Amino acid sequence: MKKLIVFSLALFLFMGCKENKDKMAIEVEENEITETMNTNENEEWVSLFDGTSLDQWRGYLSDDMYSEWTIEDGAMAFTPGPEGGKNIITKSTFTNFVLSLEWKVSEGGNSGIFWGVYEDEKYSEAYMTGPEIQVLDNERHPDSFIANGTHKAGSLYDMIGCPDEHINPAGEWNLCVIEVNQDENLAKVSMNGTQVMEFPLHGEGWEEMVANSKFKDWEGFGKYKTGHIGLQDHSDKVWFRDIKIKSL
Repeated sequence: MKKLIVFSLALFLFMGCKENKDKMAIEVEENEITETMNTNENEEWVSLFDGTSLDQWRGYLSDDMYSEWTIEDGAMAFTPGPEGGKNIITKSTFTNFVLSLEWKVSEGGNSGIFWGVYEDEKYSEAYMTGPEIQVLDNERHPDSFIANGTHKAGSLYDMIGCPDEHINPAGEWNLCVIEVNQDENLAKVSMNGTQVMEFPLHGEGWEEMVANSKFKDWEGFGKYKTGHIGLQDHSDKVWFRDIKIKSL
């Protein structure tokens, strides 16, 4: 009888240990799967600026980076100099992508984010080909009060306005996400976690928007499906950080 009790106890302990081992193995496997999923998700994004290097960028119409662009406290900072036109572009070009970045502008400041920038000597500025999402101090800059709101921060410049309530004021960070899908002829823009607009990228819908804007007679504006990402020198202090992109 004692042997039976001892055997039963041993069997119980063995089964308990086995169950715990199996449970631990499952938990380890689940953790590994989660880590793999997170790693794969992170691998989709390519950093264009991680706070430590400007190597992914250069001046528009220049082989070098303009000295007005520096790194301050982990952010890419533009400090205006005596000469304007110091726009910068990515060294790489992109077609279908999601671009995510944060921006902060000085009081009364103005800047912009471009895509589809085509670099050519006949286009002296990046904005001559690249559509722009506006960066602005809505409270103080005069552009905020004209053009039916299409020059406000977060707007598709001179075409689609972004409501004020989705924009943080000068001196505070704003998260901007721009999705461009040329294959589906669709772009989306989100500001601080809220989608503020979507619009076509070519065809009749796009051409109608351009025709009703200041760009209607501009030869190359919005014509290039593949192009550089650009950041604007508008003679005001501005900062960008955590710039990343992933292909669609």
